Amino acid sequence: MTSAIGWLVLSYFIGSIPTSFVAARVFKGIDLRQQGSRNLGATNVYRVLGWKYAIPVGLFDAAKGAVPVWLFGPRVPEIALFPLYCGLAAVIGHVFSVFVGFKGGKGVATASGVVLAIAPWALLVVLVVWAALVWLTGYVSVASVVSAALFPLAAYFLEGARGPTLAIDIALAAFIIWKHRVNLRRLAAGTENRFGRHGTSQMTTPDSSEPAGRSS
Repeated sequence: MTSAIGWLVLSYFIGSIPTSFVAARVFKGIDLRQQGSRNLGATNVYRVLGWKYAIPVGLFDAAKGAVPVWLFGPRVPEIALFPLYCGLAAVIGHVFSVFVGFKGGKGVATASGVVLAIAPWALLVVLVVWAALVWLTGYVSVASVVSAALFPLAAYFLEGARGPTLAIDIALAAFIIWKHRVNLRRLAAGTENRFGRHGTSQMTTPDSSEPAGRSS
C-alpha cells in the first residue's frame, strides 16, 4: 500500500508540471494567469502565443497523463485499476497544480493522454469528434464537453469498459464537463470565446465565480 501511494503522489507531481505557465514565462516573460482567458492550458497558449507554442504544450500535457499510466501503473499489479488511478492523479495534478497555487487547466489534454494509454480506440473516436466540432462551431469548449460526454460510451462499446472501469471513465468525463461550467454559462449568454473556421478568438472577461487562472 505504501508503494502504491508513492506512485500516485509521483503521478500527481508529474501532472502538476505547469507546462503552459513555464512556456509563457520562459519564452515570452509573461504570466499566462494574467493573459487571455487566464487558463493554464494549451488553448490559452494558442490564444496568447500561437500554435508554435500551443502544439508542444498540448503534447507535453498529454504525455503527463500517459506516462504515469504506462510507467507507474504496472508497478502495483495487485490493484487491477491502478494504471487508471495513476492517470487520474495526473489529471488532478494538472488541474490543481501544487507549483502554481493549486490552479491549472481544464484537464482535457492530460485526460487525453490517460485515455491514449488505457483506451486508444475510444480516444481515436473522441479526437475525430473533437476536431469536427472545433471545425464546425469554432468553440473548443463545445468540442471538449461533447467529447468528454462521448468518451464513456466509446470506452464501453470499443474497449469493453465495464463495472468500476466504466464508473471511473464516467467520473473523469463528468469532471472535465464540470471544469467547463463557466464556458457553458458563457455559451448560454452568447459571450463564449470563439476562434477557428468561423472567426478569430473573442476574448471575454473571466467569470467572477472562477478564480483567475481557472477560467477558460
